[in-house]
Amino acid sequence: MSAEIEFAPSGFAAAEPPARPAGNLAAATLRFGSLIAFAAILAIFSLTAPYFLSIGNIGNVLGQSAISGVLAIGLTVVLIAGGSNVVTGGIDLSLAANMGLSAAVYANLTQLGYGDATAIAASLLTGALIGSVNAIAVVYAGIVPLLATLAVMNIVAGLELVLTGNTVLPASTPFLSALSASDPFGIPVLAYVLLGFTAIAAAIVQYTPLGLHLYAVGEFPDAARAAGLPLRRLLAGAFVASGLCGGIAGILSAAYLSGSTTGAGEMLLPVVVTALLGAVFSRRLVPTVTGTLLSALLVGFLTNGFQLLNISSTLVSGVQGVLILIVVSATTLLPRQET
Repeated sequence: MSAEIEFAPSGFAAAEPPARPAGNLAAATLRFGSLIAFAAILAIFSLTAPYFLSIGNIGNVLGQSAISGVLAIGLTVVLIAGGSNVVTGGIDLSLAANMGLSAAVYANLTQLGYGDATAIAASLLTGALIGSVNAIAVVYAGIVPLLATLAVMNIVAGLELVLTGNTVLPASTPFLSALSASDPFGIPVLAYVLLGFTAIAAAIVQYTPLGLHLYAVGEFPDAARAAGLPLRRLLAGAFVASGLCGGIAGILSAAYLSGSTTGAGEMLLPVVVTALLGAVFSRRLVPTVTGTLLSALLVGFLTNGFQLLNISSTLVSGVQGVLILIVVSATTLLPRQET
């Protein structure tokens, strides 16, 4: 059973109230327009950029999208449980900094002589702890998620600078080498990691009772409370899961860059774009893990096409900013039209 259903106060599925024709038309236009835009981007770049649709380049895009994709899936979980309103609902701005600190922890431990198992456990624990701090600040201290995660982001970024001395810490281990390798067809292992991680996350979030409860808490908190769902525990768990995704992304980053990075903050905009844009690939314009994967590929192919055509990367950031404005505006206005 898919997670894209309505919840009645009793906790059972209820029929969706009839929407106005104008709202239906606008929603359908946004959904199908995003797919058409995706196809148009692929078509334009395939005609103008050499080897754009080759197997090697597609695998390269998947591999390059692995880190931002994992982070965006973590943010998607928070958006689902906290609500898609980025001001008062679910948002986690600390994810990029989380990834940077987790990668620094991994690199630092390997330099101290610890093995991969210890470094992996420490990175995952680092991510989970950051997620726990966010959960405490938002769920139990009552701080607005936008402000709470922004504060945590700055704290985590400062810890990363202290740990690394604002330098890149190299890391080279058998596990990292395996992650950064490619298969005989030239497809990076990170591409398979992204697809596998997405499949597991989608199975949990979209097709289990836990996932249904997360959607209920985010979309219909009053009904979820009446049904006896533990709202605070579910929302706190979403932030911890998001933090854990930051730890996983830190490990992938250490493999991709062969060490830590001082530019983790630059990942924040692509991650937010990917998570928010994923809603337009959903039937009901709600965040989904599979929609986030499609969004990550859209952003990845867009960036890759610009690189192949030698177009300035600053234009990519501008396009990502425009996408955020369009998606947030559309998903905010459409529900008003349907009421």
